[in-house]
Amino acid sequence: MTRNSTVTSGALNALRIESWAEAGPLDWDPVLAHSMGWVCAYVGERLVGFVNVAWDGAVHAFLLDTTVHPDYQRRGIGMALVREATALAREGGAEWLHVDYADALEPFYRGCDFVPTPAGLIHLQGQ
Repeated sequence: MTRNSTVTSGALNALRIESWAEAGPLDWDPVLAHSMGWVCAYVGERLVGFVNVAWDGAVHAFLLDTTVHPDYQRRGIGMALVREATALAREGGAEWLHVDYADALEPFYRGCDFVPTPAGLIHLQGQ
């Protein structure tokens, strides 16, 4: 696991497109510029995992874009990414770390010590 390593939009897009059916290309430079930090997992030179830690500039941090390449899932990489991101947020001064996830991922995030809470959501592009 590496924190805040130099990572290109090309590498991140390749990982996300291979991992998520709905993912499309994105310019990651502005995203990472507004992040508290991020964690990458590599096998050799290949990016196989990523998580972004966004924050509000005060006490709330947010896990976003947690991704492990399908060929490398179920090997502990995702949990290691989240644990390193948790440490990054704590060391950065955050008091709370939030994450949104699909129901199927609840066991994974419980295993990473997250406690489910009710939350609200508006799909801004769907209205």
